[in-house]
Amino acid sequence: MSEIRSKHILPTPEDIYTITQLNREVSELLEEVFPIIWVEGEISNLAKPASGHLYFTLKDNNAQVRCAFFRNRHTNLRFDLNNGMKVLAKVNVGLYEGRGEYQLIIEQIEPAGAGALQIAFDALKQKLATEGLFDKEYKKIPPKYPKTIGIITSSTGAAIRDILSILKRRYPLGDLIIYPVPVQGDGAAAAIAKKIKIAEKRNECDVFILTRGGGSLEDLWAFNEEVVARTIFDIDTPIISGIGHEIDFTIVDFIVDLRAATPSAAAELVSPDIGEVIQKLKHHEKQLIHFQKQIIKNFKNYVAIFSGKLPQPNQKLFELIQRTDEYSTRLKYNIEKEISSRKIIITESESNLAKLNPIYIITQKIDYIKNLHLQFKSAITLLLEQTKNEVSRIEDILKTISPISTLNRGYAIVSDYKTNKIIRNTTHLKVGKKIHIKLASSKIDSTVDKIYEE
Repeated sequence: MSEIRSKHILPTPEDIYTITQLNREVSELLEEVFPIIWVEGEISNLAKPASGHLYFTLKDNNAQVRCAFFRNRHTNLRFDLNNGMKVLAKVNVGLYEGRGEYQLIIEQIEPAGAGALQIAFDALKQKLATEGLFDKEYKKIPPKYPKTIGIITSSTGAAIRDILSILKRRYPLGDLIIYPVPVQGDGAAAAIAKKIKIAEKRNECDVFILTRGGGSLEDLWAFNEEVVARTIFDIDTPIISGIGHEIDFTIVDFIVDLRAATPSAAAELVSPDIGEVIQKLKHHEKQLIHFQKQIIKNFKNYVAIFSGKLPQPNQKLFELIQRTDEYSTRLKYNIEKEISSRKIIITESESNLAKLNPIYIITQKIDYIKNLHLQFKSAITLLLEQTKNEVSRIEDILKTISPISTLNRGYAIVSDYKTNKIIRNTTHLKVGKKIHIKLASSKIDSTVDKIYEE
């Protein structure tokens, strides 16, 4: 027994590991031996605590290992993790020292088989479809003949050149407004959504074309973002998509009002062919002329048929013509009467208005004063004429009774030489008295020689 015991010498305290030391060294050893590797497995026991970290088990048919996917590593994950999902994970191999269990620290994860972008595409498509954003009842019909077409795309891509060429050829009548925007890369989705909102707010266009050329799923990913899809759903202007090639489908293609297989097809969908329009108009013109001729022919037939049934159509026609003439004459009379009445009213109004005109009033006063002047002048002239006539009459009377007239008949006037008093009888005369004798045209001084009494 003593020999056996001598072979099993107890370790010194320095050679003894604590569990913590052991787990730490094992952890360091695992990190040194295993660099970052890719593993494939099926998710089970998925846990999503409030911390935001994800914990699950990766397993295959024969084994399993615990995994930790910390929050700062999965914030940009494009799909949801679920139990039973097969994934391809980029991991660090480590040891959870608290339990002595080795685990995988997830750095990146992708679905096994289908890529992460496709999973994200399908998930968003299912989500929006469930909400009803793809329903036909929300689809708007683009105008057949848009006045202004808005094009939301890269200003440097081939898509814009193709669209402009087609629209110039097919529909030169439409105005075009280009809203340039990046169509791939970081921030492209937010820029596209913002540009759509700006274009809608400006209210310049009747329809939008959202387009870009072909590319990989990653190149087209801006058109698979939820922010773009919801922005398109919220606007009122019809929008047509033309993204990638015919086989390419994006989330935008399901939510727009009309999907075109390519940018060129979008240009054709939004624009009528001006040549076809002209041909249709010419065809409609021919049809219209044909219909008009047919209608005229039918009416002629109806007239021919009914003309034989109508009693004395000529008399009826003459009555209608006569009645038309009467109505025309009456209408003409009423119109002329109304015009005459209106002219009288206008004339009276103009006259009344003119009477209120200060110039008219002053003119009236001037005319009145002139009239008074003429009346006054006429009255004075008449008075002068009457006075003149009266003076002539009195003059004639005076001439008749005037002593001069008597003298002209051969008589003479005898007056006292000194006093010049007229001597009417011989009472005041005596012989030798000097007298003055006035004849019609001369005077005589004489002396009384003898007085005769009769």
